[in-house]
Amino acid sequence: GAAPTAFTFDAHPSSRITGAVTPLINSAADRADLMRRLYGIQDVIVAHFDSMMRMDWRAFVAEYLVQEHGAVHVVAGHDFHFGYKGEGNPQRLEGLCRELGVGCDIIPKVEVAGITVSSTYIRRLVELGQISRANRFLGHPHTLTDTVAHGKKLGGTLGFPTVNLRFQPGVLVPAHGVYATRVTFENGESRPAVTNIGVRPTVDDGDRVTVEGFILDFQGDLYGQTVRMEFYKRLRGERKFPSLEALKDEVMRNAEQTRAYFSTQP
Repeated sequence: GAAPTAFTFDAHPSSRITGAVTPLINSAADRADLMRRLYGIQDVIVAHFDSMMRMDWRAFVAEYLVQEHGAVHVVAGHDFHFGYKGEGNPQRLEGLCRELGVGCDIIPKVEVAGITVSSTYIRRLVELGQISRANRFLGHPHTLTDTVAHGKKLGGTLGFPTVNLRFQPGVLVPAHGVYATRVTFENGESRPAVTNIGVRPTVDDGDRVTVEGFILDFQGDLYGQTVRMEFYKRLRGERKFPSLEALKDEVMRNAEQTRAYFSTQP
């Protein structure tokens, strides 16, 4: 009768402790959606790290998880550290849960192709644009959800409807380039898209990073809709073309690559 619930922080703890920015793989909202939609999590607790960084590890378990949230069973990873100065660890968690009459599972490390699955490794893959490999370690496509904003209307020039999205501050931006993606609309319908991440040097966007998806086989205006974009494969790096016509030819080639990619996927 318990509700499957996940506990997570709004920011990476090391960003607050060391001051060195560690970007999040997804926004807190995307993380919560992934857990609910794909993994059967019913409730997601997103805690503000600053308010908890000095909490004693015992208080975190006994007072916060058990008393405040009514936890009856706790599941944590093999390298989980928590509480002030990270003094809580899996062994201490198991021992305290026994004392409190709370169930506890510690999940051993998970490996893919002999490499331990970790957020650090996944972040590096995303930074390098190795999205296909990152997805293998994530267990799902890398995801960005955002409300479609107005762009430079370049899609109309090229003959494709476009969605212009942005990564939230503090969220990791994949390596600049062109990706085969799938966009899901508010009504649940989805379409493949050719998506550019970067500064669009051909149309001179300056240093502003944009996410522009050219949606294939679709006609319509998605402005103001909240859409989910899933990244599947990096097709090429970002580069400057001598003209819009040359850019259009390349986007058409990337569109065929994207169609071919999704035609082979289950």
